[in-house]
Amino acid sequence: MPILLGIDPGSRITGYALLEYQLKPFRLRYVASGCIQTLDSVFSKRLQVIFRELCLLVDQYNPQQVAIEQVFMATNPASALKLGHARGAAMVAASKNDAEVFEYSARQVKLAVVGYGAANKQQMQIMMQRLLQLPSLPASDAADALGIAWCHAHHQRNPLTRKVK
Repeated sequence: MPILLGIDPGSRITGYALLEYQLKPFRLRYVASGCIQTLDSVFSKRLQVIFRELCLLVDQYNPQQVAIEQVFMATNPASALKLGHARGAAMVAASKNDAEVFEYSARQVKLAVVGYGAANKQQMQIMMQRLLQLPSLPASDAADALGIAWCHAHHQRNPLTRKVK
């Protein structure tokens, strides 16, 4: 079964998730998830950590598709810009083995996972634990990454929504 990498980018914490999926018959299987924490105060070093750690995951699991959350316009433009840089580092690392990269808004992801586009972090964690039958709640950023991967798999399943690149 192909591997899908979901990424919830952040300049301090980047969540990642790996799922195996099959479209016919539709199946999803949890592979791994976690968080990349960037502790350095120098922003360029944090971007290096995101890039390096995601490259290691791509080399280890060789995902065929990558789903990443789109940048939302925050109230603080400087924060949105930093998030955009982190997202760029993640996208380059994730696509290094020529994987296709797809983008989803936070609202699309929450709607696909919880059924409510303004769901909170705890709702995402609980739903991802239930949907993937995980033994415990995933970390918040890992749950978001799992949700992004889940959303993508379900969009791929429905031919009417596949044009989300």
